[in-house]
Amino acid sequence: MSGVTLQTQVVGDAAIRAFAQLRGVVSDTAPIMRAIGTALVESTHTRFEKAVDPEGNAWEPLNPLYESIKRGPGILRESGMRGGLMGSITRRATHDSVEIGTNKIYAAVHQFGAVIRPVRARKLRFWLSTGLVAAEEVTIPARPYLGISDEDELTIYETLVDALDRAIGLGR
Repeated sequence: MSGVTLQTQVVGDAAIRAFAQLRGVVSDTAPIMRAIGTALVESTHTRFEKAVDPEGNAWEPLNPLYESIKRGPGILRESGMRGGLMGSITRRATHDSVEIGTNKIYAAVHQFGAVIRPVRARKLRFWLSTGLVAAEEVTIPARPYLGISDEDELTIYETLVDALDRAIGLGR
C-alpha cells in the first residue's frame, strides 16, 4: 500500500493476552485477523462519513471559496469507477498482523496535511467562485482518517475473545 502507511500497535494487555491464548488453540489466525481488518476498514469509512479523526475530533472545514464551487463528494468520498480515497481503503491480513491503508497517491496529503507549491510555474492557478486565482502556495490541512480509536481497540479485543470462545467451545 504505497499511498500512505501508518503503523500502530495495540498495546492493551487484555488484547495481547487474548491473542496469545488464541494462538495456543487456533492453528490459523488469519481469518480472525481478516475480520479485525474488515472492522477497521468499516470504522475508517465511518470516520470519512462523520469527517472526524480517530480520536473523534472534527476535520478542519473546507475553504469556503472552494466549498462554493465543489460539486459532489469530491476526492475524499467519490465513489463509482473513479473512486475516492474512502473507497480505496482496504485491509491486508496475515496470521499475526493487519494493515489498513490505500494506494491513492494523494492519501498522505489528506492524512498528514501538506503545502502545495508550483513546480513549473511561479504561481499555482485555479478557479474559485471569485474567478481565476493565483497563489504561491496552498495549504491543505491534515484530515486524519487512519488510526485506531478507543472503540477500535475494544472491537479488536472483542473479536479476539469471541474467536477464543468459539475455539474452546464456549460459543457466544
